[in-house]
Amino acid sequence: MSVFKKLFRQTFIYGLATVLPRALAIFLVPLYVVVLGKEQYGIYASLMAFLILGNVLLSYGMETAFFRFINKDKSKKDLVQSTALSSLTISTVIFLLLTLLMNDSIAAFLEFKPEYITYALLILALDALAVLPFVWFRANEKPMRYAVIKIFNVLINLGLNLFFFLVLPHWAEHSPGSFWDRMYSEEFNVAYVFISNLIASAITLVVLLPLYVKIGFKFSKAIWKQMLAYALPVLVAGIAFSVNEAFDKILLKYLLDPEIAEGEVGVYAACYKLGVFMTLFATAFRLGIEPFFFNHSKHENAKQTYATITKYFTVFGSLILLFVVVYLDVFKRILIPESEFWEALVIVPVILLANLCLGVYHNLSVWYKVTDRTKYGAYISVVGAVITLTLNFALIPLISYIGSAIATLAAYGTMMLLSYFYGQRHYAIPYDLKKIGGYLMISVLFSGIAFYVFDGNLAIGTALLLVFLFLIFVSERKELNRIIRK
Repeated sequence: MSVFKKLFRQTFIYGLATVLPRALAIFLVPLYVVVLGKEQYGIYASLMAFLILGNVLLSYGMETAFFRFINKDKSKKDLVQSTALSSLTISTVIFLLLTLLMNDSIAAFLEFKPEYITYALLILALDALAVLPFVWFRANEKPMRYAVIKIFNVLINLGLNLFFFLVLPHWAEHSPGSFWDRMYSEEFNVAYVFISNLIASAITLVVLLPLYVKIGFKFSKAIWKQMLAYALPVLVAGIAFSVNEAFDKILLKYLLDPEIAEGEVGVYAACYKLGVFMTLFATAFRLGIEPFFFNHSKHENAKQTYATITKYFTVFGSLILLFVVVYLDVFKRILIPESEFWEALVIVPVILLANLCLGVYHNLSVWYKVTDRTKYGAYISVVGAVITLTLNFALIPLISYIGSAIATLAAYGTMMLLSYFYGQRHYAIPYDLKKIGGYLMISVLFSGIAFYVFDGNLAIGTALLLVFLFLIFVSERKELNRIIRK
């Protein structure tokens, strides 16, 4: 099997593990929009933003360090695995104990109900304890096990949400004074979302516990120090990424007038979800390609392979951008059935393009990962975070969530460009800039024409999409045939 076919196979399976669960989760968006409304959805979205930051802090770069060190010295593979597992387990338990003791103070500071903070802390701890087992599946090329457990997690979460929002209210209504009636209250709707997530995370960890036994808890202080030194720049980069990904919702909550803030967060977060198609593609690709980058780094044609992969990532990403923008009017009615949320649709093309830039950045970041220069990833990510924070603080008071969307695009676009220029200095890769830039610019141009000039006219948008597909076919058919035949 050629390296490309193997990559595409693993990317497909990891993609299934990513796309299907998130697609099922997207199924919940219309339910949340209807049941929670703008304000409660805003509370949910802003607290989930804090969870994104928490997930990064609790894993502190050990995922990437794990991949690097098990490939660096095969003779120490078992000790690397057990050291990483021991480290994450101990740090997670300490974190949970300390934060639960300060639960009320955290809730008061962040302006959330104490019970919401309790649920969030427990979810963070359970998810952190599942990090290494899932990384182990990826490192040992067991994508099917990874996929099945990930999908299982979301099915449980989905089922519990449907129970709390559809079944339980029905039982409560028809059984006054019963256990179900006492269990249900509309005031607990946001809590039901977090309880569903908490139960799903707990069951998933139980399923993964056999891997704890398999990997074991041996600990090497020397290896741990090396892994930590490698991981710390990744942690800085991860914190910066979480700022780019989530702080817009947080800052909207605290920078806008309290009377409208939660509603603004709600409409922004709901329309932001329409950018999920690009996120799913980029995430699935990254999950499949990260182990591949390390395993293939010593091959003679590694650089040319990386260049080809980046080009085709851009091709498919540009196609997704245009497709979603052209049919946005259809997607909004399916995923966001409440028209009060549609006021924020203007941010969707911007968010899609921002996430495409982020995906390209992940492909370009191969240079600092395979050369052990992870500090550059931290530097670039910090620059992105500074741009995110600066523009959000400057623009939110003026143009609300539109400023947040612009800040996201500016941050990811800058990171993409910085990674390319620094990468060419330290690990030059022969990227086909003419085609990469051409596909990207044509997709952006056609998307802008379809959405902003012709106001989502389906006929014109579809025509532009077909033209773009034809251009791709004419330009790439020979190389695609060559890759497929390998």
